[in-house]
Amino acid sequence: MLFNSLTFVIFFTLVCALAALTNTAPFRGMEREKRMRVRHLLLLLASYVFYGWWNWKCCALMLGLTLTAHVCALHMDGKRRRLALGVGVVLPLLILGVFKYFNFFVDSFCALFGIARAGSLSILLPVGISFYTFQSLSYTIDVSRGKLAPERDFVRTALYIAFFPQLVAGPIVKAGDFIPQLHEERTVTTEGLALGVQYFAFGLFKKIVLADNLGVFVDAVHAAPDAYSAGTLLLMAYAYAIQIYCDFSGYSDMAVGCARILGYDLPRNFNLPYLSQNVSEFWKRWHISLGSWLQDYLYIPLGGNRRGEARTYLNLFLTMTVGGLWHGAAWTFVAWGALHGAALCLHKLWTKWRRARGVGSGGPVLTGLNVLLTFTWVSLCLVVFRADSIGKAFRILANIFTLHPGVSFVSFWAVTALVLTALCSAAAVLRSSKNGTRPDGWYPTVDLTRFGGLTLFFAFVGLTLALAYTGQSPFIYFQF
Repeated sequence: MLFNSLTFVIFFTLVCALAALTNTAPFRGMEREKRMRVRHLLLLLASYVFYGWWNWKCCALMLGLTLTAHVCALHMDGKRRRLALGVGVVLPLLILGVFKYFNFFVDSFCALFGIARAGSLSILLPVGISFYTFQSLSYTIDVSRGKLAPERDFVRTALYIAFFPQLVAGPIVKAGDFIPQLHEERTVTTEGLALGVQYFAFGLFKKIVLADNLGVFVDAVHAAPDAYSAGTLLLMAYAYAIQIYCDFSGYSDMAVGCARILGYDLPRNFNLPYLSQNVSEFWKRWHISLGSWLQDYLYIPLGGNRRGEARTYLNLFLTMTVGGLWHGAAWTFVAWGALHGAALCLHKLWTKWRRARGVGSGGPVLTGLNVLLTFTWVSLCLVVFRADSIGKAFRILANIFTLHPGVSFVSFWAVTALVLTALCSAAAVLRSSKNGTRPDGWYPTVDLTRFGGLTLFFAFVGLTLALAYTGQSPFIYFQF
């Protein structure tokens, strides 16, 4: 059930209507806790229907991970703490490893030692398994660290892990940010509806207008990279950077919008990442929830920056490499993560050298150049991320740097998306400078209680539907 489908619109409208009913007269006479429980059960049922729409058998897996996290969290006190923590961490990782990485590791081992393999196991990859596995781990680990009290109500634990707006592609929500909301009486309100539908519409525009139309150009060039010129290949690299941003941040915007309509707050997952002046800043603005998760549950437990300079660089590199592997069972993802890990280490060394010599950051021209260079680096790394194999990725990059001759093609949607991204980023910078703040991401919302705002919103929705790509195009991050 895709966000950009009529099926989801009908499903979500029905869920909202039922959630709103729990705030009407027949339910107001109930005790607060009972009324909240009815609402939670409704959302939990809706979440499992939403997830089961792809494959109902996968619901059993998510339920099993939820039961594991809930039971282990309840046994974090006393002598069983270490056992509960071990089971709560190892079992979900083992399940994730089997479903997502088993064939990859076995194939890699056989290739390394020249062992012939009869065939691969046919294992169904449950959609969104990486996301809800990380959320179950977050809950278990936070309870073990004493950051969060174990949740006694299984329904709340289950709803935290299965909450359908962010279930299959994030953002990855930490238990401490969401479970407290389940102890508050939250429901559908006119204010939340007015904001939520605009967040959703903004994300929908990114997805079905920009990302999906860009995908046609990107797929065509990737299918025959040797046929195109170096300029077209570079434009394709830039276009894919915009495509994956609009696709993934568009999903995140729609998730935040759906949650806001239902009365809940999800964290922002992107913050104008292509305004970054260096790779370190980029990773503070891109897929923020994953970066925060990796920092809290991998980088810091590895030692962070507390065990000497060499160990700091190693921890940083390993964290990014694992982050690349998290995206998928392929060496292209590992290489992509490793490239960013190496870049982060080099930037850390560069920053240390500059500070030691008192070198400033430079003026606006140098700032603009840094933004362009960072965007170019990210785009070229995404060539590796997008490619079917390491060899194909290197061939595309080699064709770019050797000025490979071939067909030159300037995609209308690639140019439009690049210009639109630049204009929106400039608008965010101007708005922030006017308010005396730093650029912090934004949703272009209007006041829907006014005729002008309502007219502008419906005009935007009409434009979105008119320019939408009409083919079936699932979200890129559903495969992760």
